Amino acid sequence: MLRSPAAPTAEQVQSLFNRIAPAYDRLNGWLSLGQHWVWKQMAVSWSQAKVGDTCLDLCCGSGDLALLLGKQVGSAGQVVGLDFAEAQLAIAAQRSYHLPQIRWQQGDALALPFPDQTFNAITMGYGLRNVTDIPACLSEIQRVLRSGGKAAILDFNHPENAFVEGFQQWYLQTIMIPAAKNLGLTEEYAYLVPSLARFPTGAEQVKLAQQAGFTEAVHYAIAAGMMGVLVLKKKS
Repeated sequence: MLRSPAAPTAEQVQSLFNRIAPAYDRLNGWLSLGQHWVWKQMAVSWSQAKVGDTCLDLCCGSGDLALLLGKQVGSAGQVVGLDFAEAQLAIAAQRSYHLPQIRWQQGDALALPFPDQTFNAITMGYGLRNVTDIPACLSEIQRVLRSGGKAAILDFNHPENAFVEGFQQWYLQTIMIPAAKNLGLTEEYAYLVPSLARFPTGAEQVKLAQQAGFTEAVHYAIAAGMMGVLVLKKKS
């Protein structure tokens, strides 16, 4: 069950990510001290994407995970980076000119424009928290994933340790939001705190994934519990 405060509409989220696109990569790198690349590489590793695979990076943003997948699958593979924010996709396309195995597509994570069992592996970074219907999104991931395939979903996490949770809240309020303010994006990044409050815990995500039809679902807490990766497997 998602918690209050009320979630924004899909149109509001889409508009938000279009607005923050020019500063998105800069803020991610600075605010994570570069560690977001480590977490994203972990997600790609957990997806078990391999050379020649066909993969999907869902809610791809400016393309970090898709770029990592593109290198993983090589020229014999294919990667689709899907997002509903055109401004993010435009930046992603500029970054991938050297990886022709990647293509970018606008689309809705709740109604994926792909046939059943299309992809060997799926990644998603900081997207599940922002969809308007998490169970529907997980069901769509399960539908388009091939039998035996894996999905790895990276996002913020609810730390179990009270000290770490306090640090996470302090960091968001004292470091992240003021940094966004300096770029004129106070309102845009202020959504992070309430979005995390609404986001299911790792254990709740596992239950939702099982209800969506995944035979294996494990949530790994990383970065001292402030981040998490939900790893899912579809029945062979």
